[in-house]
Amino acid sequence: MAIVINIDVMLAKLKMSLTELSELVGITMANLSILKNGKAKAIRLSTLDAICEALDCQPGDLLEYRNEDGSIYDWD
Repeated sequence: MAIVINIDVMLAKLKMSLTELSELVGITMANLSILKNGKAKAIRLSTLDAICEALDCQPGDLLEYRNEDGSIYDWD
């Protein structure tokens, strides 16, 4: 997968658990785990909005593009 969702990084920075985020956002633990573990095929913008609000971050703090070899995309 070329798009990586870095929920775990943001949770660690804020010292917040997945359970706390689940309660704040109103999303099941199962669905948050799917996002966290990179198993999601899509994410609704309303879900992304709610997560960003709960974590006080921008979508770019959560989403990252990586090349097929796993490296971060280099524009040069």
